[in-house]
Amino acid sequence: MLSAFVRAFRTPDLRRKLLFTIGIMVVFRIGSFLPTPGVSYPNVQVCIDQTQGANDLIGIVNLFSGGALLQLSVFALGIMPYITASIIIQLLRVVIPKFEELHREGQSGTAKLTQYTRYLTIALAVLQSTTIITIARSGQLFQGCTVDVIPDDSWITLLIMVITMTAGTGLIMWLGELITERGVGNGMSLLIFTSIAASFPGAMWSIAGGAGGGAKFVAVLAVVVLVIALVVFVEQSQRRIPVQYAKRMVGRRMYGGSSTYIPIKINMAGVIPVIFASSLLAVPGLIAQFGDPTAGWVQWVSRYIADPASPWHIAIYVLLIIFFCYFYTAITFNPDEVADNMKKYGGFIPGIRAGRPTAEYLDYVITRITAPGSIYLALVALIPTIVFIALDVSTNIPFGGSSILIVVGVGLETVKQIESQLQQRHYEGFLR
Repeated sequence: MLSAFVRAFRTPDLRRKLLFTIGIMVVFRIGSFLPTPGVSYPNVQVCIDQTQGANDLIGIVNLFSGGALLQLSVFALGIMPYITASIIIQLLRVVIPKFEELHREGQSGTAKLTQYTRYLTIALAVLQSTTIITIARSGQLFQGCTVDVIPDDSWITLLIMVITMTAGTGLIMWLGELITERGVGNGMSLLIFTSIAASFPGAMWSIAGGAGGGAKFVAVLAVVVLVIALVVFVEQSQRRIPVQYAKRMVGRRMYGGSSTYIPIKINMAGVIPVIFASSLLAVPGLIAQFGDPTAGWVQWVSRYIADPASPWHIAIYVLLIIFFCYFYTAITFNPDEVADNMKKYGGFIPGIRAGRPTAEYLDYVITRITAPGSIYLALVALIPTIVFIALDVSTNIPFGGSSILIVVGVGLETVKQIESQLQQRHYEGFLR
């Protein structure tokens, strides 16, 4: 990995792309600390020191914003509205036939879906910024804080705050697209990577500075390294289904006759099932915060559902991850479409007839391989949490399974992008 970056900096074109990407990341981090107009920045710092932060759902958004949410900064919403909009557009392809037609049209249809994603991102940013400001005004964002983070709650001030946070989300979306077009690619993923990685040093410092800090620091570091190794091993693993293309004559030229394969990853859903499960499991705790603390249902939810150390919480979390893993894989991978494309270009799986039998075989393979993939996701999501509970370390530190999955996955994909561009310029892979 390091050698790839060294060789990339020696290539003028790639060096400009890398420096441009780093510059955008710096701008993104600066925006995470600029306070939104109407927010008292000193009072926000006092509230952060006085409280343990927010509930799990807000904590997830805060993690993906690099801590900008609890700072109530210009980039408080981070990249979450865009992620949510992208997932919704993907899910709507199953419900709305027009979206599926646009997806099959190729580049023009993809551009149209991207435009719809942008519009939905802005709409979600307006909704989420309004919700966050309302929670901050009611004191639910920092429970137990004795100062007011929004001293002036007039409607003009609140409107300016909503517009500013929405504009910040639009700017983040533009910065991500700039990295994709003029940088090393994967713009949105790299911004998420920046947000999560920015929280690591402070979390490690807080562990090392606590009681028994040295031993706990070494234990947490060992767990993180072990989980990273597991993620790298599984994310690089794939089931290769062989595909043979028959020879065919087009005019006076012969085409086909080649052999290739369909790479099927063990974890085809990525980190999406973990995000879905975490968000859905945090909703009951968020609703309970607005209820009477002495009510029986509020105490039951707080004890069995909202508590990360509860066996009920862990069991429901695992079941949700497995469910969403199958659900999202079924949406993103269509065996019928793959089988039709293979049949159209004269491709077939050896021993399997083209058409419907191929689709059934692909569906069988996907169903079988998703089972260990979903269990792997559940283990990666639970191992850090269980170890941190055993070590009596705060479970709010950003070393959860979803964080490690995103950081390692984006890192591997970025290195692949750099190596592919290096091969295009130096052809080292072909000369060896």
